[in-house]
Amino acid sequence: MWILLALLLVIIFGVVIYNGLVKLREQVDAAWSDIDVQLKRRHDLIPNLVETVKGYATHEQTTLERVIQARSQAMTAQGPEDRGEAEQALNGALRSIFALSEAYPDLKANRSFLDLQENLSDTENQIERARRYYNAVVRDYNTKIRQIPSNVVATAFRFQPREFFEIDAGERAAPRLDLGTGS
Repeated sequence: MWILLALLLVIIFGVVIYNGLVKLREQVDAAWSDIDVQLKRRHDLIPNLVETVKGYATHEQTTLERVIQARSQAMTAQGPEDRGEAEQALNGALRSIFALSEAYPDLKANRSFLDLQENLSDTENQIERARRYYNAVVRDYNTKIRQIPSNVVATAFRFQPREFFEIDAGERAAPRLDLGTGS
């Protein structure tokens, strides 16, 4: 009788742990989806930005091509590590576009360009918030699958650790967007 009761308690405890792991895994997937949505929004803004800059900076074809190529690579990158690297390259390319606005005062004053800068800045903030949340959920999930006794259930059901969505220390800030405020 006691053995049966102990076995029942172990099964119930295992089910509770399993359900907790599934919940965390689903939170990781949902958080990654949030990042993906924000990155897509960012990627969708870039062609408009490039077209706006093209009209003013006709001698800057190489810079514009670099942005387009970086965007393409970022859109096709898979997984947090590859996406992080591709987004870093895109950040660098975007910085070069915003640097162009200093050399072209008409571009810097263009309402469409200013609106795109503002939208991109807002999107960068959304990406940062989504990244922080994703990394927090990944930390909780990875910790749970490594802790005793949940690691036993995680191993039995092949729960795998997830990658953080990280960026290099030099890339931690969003591209500087000068909105022409005079400061």
